[in-house]
Amino acid sequence: MSAPTLHLLVIGLGSAGKRHARNLRALGCTVSGFDPRADRQQEAAAEGPLAATYGNLDEALKTTAFDGFVIASPPSFHVDQIIAAGAGGRWILCEKPLSIDAASCRKLEASGAKVLLGYTYRWWPPVAEFRRRLQSGEIGAVRHIRFVMSAHLADWHPWERYQDFFMASKEQGGGALLDESHFLDLLLWFAGKPQSVMASVDKISDLDISADDNVDVIASFGGGLKANLHLDLIGRPHQRHIIAVGETGTLMWSYEENAVKLSRTGELKWEDQTFTCERNEMFMGAAQELLELIRGTRTAPSCSLADGIAALEVVDACRQSAAQGQSIRIPS
Repeated sequence: MSAPTLHLLVIGLGSAGKRHARNLRALGCTVSGFDPRADRQQEAAAEGPLAATYGNLDEALKTTAFDGFVIASPPSFHVDQIIAAGAGGRWILCEKPLSIDAASCRKLEASGAKVLLGYTYRWWPPVAEFRRRLQSGEIGAVRHIRFVMSAHLADWHPWERYQDFFMASKEQGGGALLDESHFLDLLLWFAGKPQSVMASVDKISDLDISADDNVDVIASFGGGLKANLHLDLIGRPHQRHIIAVGETGTLMWSYEENAVKLSRTGELKWEDQTFTCERNEMFMGAAQELLELIRGTRTAPSCSLADGIAALEVVDACRQSAAQGQSIRIPS
């Protein structure tokens, strides 16, 4: 007998919310949507059938007993929406970051909310393969990892003014440090929590935004491992890559090449492992895991509430370091 059709509410119908709605429909779910903006409700409904649309979240939660939720609103709303939606013990896929800082997440720990956090690069096959090979010892003891994410904000949503995108707003949780905490999460996923960070978090460009647009972080670990991260909302062409330097070789993941690459020589020669997956595959992976959690065929999320808080603890330490101009130790 086939599994019953699940009915999910997507909270926030901007670009990310529309993507989640499309993916959930493709996976056979019934989808409803909430957004305070009527134009976004109409846009989402025009893309494919929605069982219902709502402009008031309390009304939506009282009207229908949903099987689960996706939260795709700006980060400043996440905590309150998780508590509201999770009251019935139902699973929630929440877009990253979990909130705007770690302190605002503490009440989630007591709420009992069941959260799968959408740091979606964890479901991206080349990144998962990079991590597997890194942790297999293929390049020996890892001594240094470099993360680069550089992409001009005006190119992200060409259908709207970048000034109207939440990423432009510090108050809503935009900016390079919070939004691209994807790469802080990957650092934690690869190597665990650093002992300390030294960071600069700045607004340096002519972009008309209140959020930061340039971040540089040096993270120090025990055992001789160092990492640095560069995140910016300025760069053209766009670049996303990770390079890990070990005692016996160098391993690289390149988003643009869709490849994992290995080098063991002093020359610029790489052994390439290429992939054919498309970007939406990582979002589909997160959606599929959400459905498994709702149905009980999976018991624990692969990216949890604790993971989201850990990433925000590093975010907070980076902000503190930038403000004080000194290295900040991070509690283990």
